[in-house]
Amino acid sequence: MPLYEHVFLARQDLSQAQVDALAATATEIVEGHAGKVTKTETWGLKNLAYKIKRNRKAHFVMLNIEASGDTVAELERQTSINEDVIRYMTIRVDELEGGPSVMMRKSDRERTRRREREGA
Repeated sequence: MPLYEHVFLARQDLSQAQVDALAATATEIVEGHAGKVTKTETWGLKNLAYKIKRNRKAHFVMLNIEASGDTVAELERQTSINEDVIRYMTIRVDELEGGPSVMMRKSDRERTRRREREGA
């Protein structure tokens, strides 16, 4: 079965619970069409390089998906309709990354450096 990474950006004024609900909805869409979400990561509220639909920040969420092309097309269709999602991108990959993604490792490194500076 083909493998995909699906990343979407949610509006800045949503609560974390609403963002988690969006991720759960995407998971339901994939699983409802005989697909499987192997990992969901919430990268948090981050600054955007430029305004998108009047938003300077956005909540970033990534899903690792094992599904057919039809399932991904349906996920993208429903994501594009949702007013809370300001951007999305789905990329087909050869293999899914095990463990935390680069974005999660980056935030862990930054936290560790901050603690080291405060402790010194």
